Amino acid sequence: MQDTPIDARRRTLLKAGGAAAAAAASGVALAQAFEFKPSQRYPDAAVEILDPSFAKYRLFSSTVEQLATGFRWVEGPVWFGDGRYLLFSDIPNNRIIRYDEAANQWSVFRQPANFSNGHCRDKQGRLVSCEHLTRRVTRTEYDGSITVLADRYQGKRFNSPNDIICKSDGSLWFSDPPFGIGGEWEGDKATPELPHAVYRIDPKDNAVTQVIADLNGPNGLCFSPDEKKLYVIEARAQPHRVVWAYDVAADGGLSNKTKLIDANGPGALDGMKCDVDGNIWAGWGSSGAPGADPAKLDGVRVFNPQGKAIGHIHLPERCPNLCFGGPKRNRLYMASSHSLYALYVETRGAV
Repeated sequence: MQDTPIDARRRTLLKAGGAAAAAAASGVALAQAFEFKPSQRYPDAAVEILDPSFAKYRLFSSTVEQLATGFRWVEGPVWFGDGRYLLFSDIPNNRIIRYDEAANQWSVFRQPANFSNGHCRDKQGRLVSCEHLTRRVTRTEYDGSITVLADRYQGKRFNSPNDIICKSDGSLWFSDPPFGIGGEWEGDKATPELPHAVYRIDPKDNAVTQVIADLNGPNGLCFSPDEKKLYVIEARAQPHRVVWAYDVAADGGLSNKTKLIDANGPGALDGMKCDVDGNIWAGWGSSGAPGADPAKLDGVRVFNPQGKAIGHIHLPERCPNLCFGGPKRNRLYMASSHSLYALYVETRGAV
């Protein structure tokens, strides 16, 4: 039997070994694979200390690992500790990828996936997803069926739900910029019906409330460990991309909008997560501004609770989003353009 082009590519990658081979063996990574050379020396120079306070979070004998490559644009990683696997979106390929950590195996969890972007788990452990194509938020039930949680606000369709988080009271909070309807790459091109906004879905009756409507391109969001602060990235803020902090009331109301982080021109923020100490680990890359050097900017930048940059994890690709996982929640998974990277750190994810 004659090999297909896909078979030939898998065989080539398997000969090459490494992350690309692991994914190719499962028939997952079929696009362009990108080379990555891990550090042979400890400590890994890719994990840069910008402030002495970050030193305690860097493990001396831990290096950045490329787990898989060959995707088109990966986003929205979410960890399932009860099954020891990670899910993340490969948006232009219209699929959700599953990585089984224990077995180091790869598979396609769902395809087509309605050009899903961000994901989280609800209080019952179910997968909740932001879908660009259908412009809605859905929940995957235990039997695999799909429940639509929200697809409209005041009778108008959402733009393209982007990132989502779950609060301890069960409420779901998601950003709704127009990124998925701006063209045909991550969904269907369409005219926005609503302003760029952030919404809250009530856990009791699924009522949708618009909680923020004055940001240009709201993107990544996360809560502080005590959930008294909500952090939201304004991806199209001018002149610089920023992170805003809000006080969160018991009823879900927001107040005291404060600029916490300013990317200062060349940098661009995307998704983010908090660790147990309240530090913000943010996907980072070039804003495209004149003079910006992607080779120096791409990766993950870490900020303390006061908004000061304390560390940087350098990657060969822009990092859209990340999450903490592993049995101890101390493995940082970084969904980065074409590849998935991981790094063990001396802290844990807040949730």
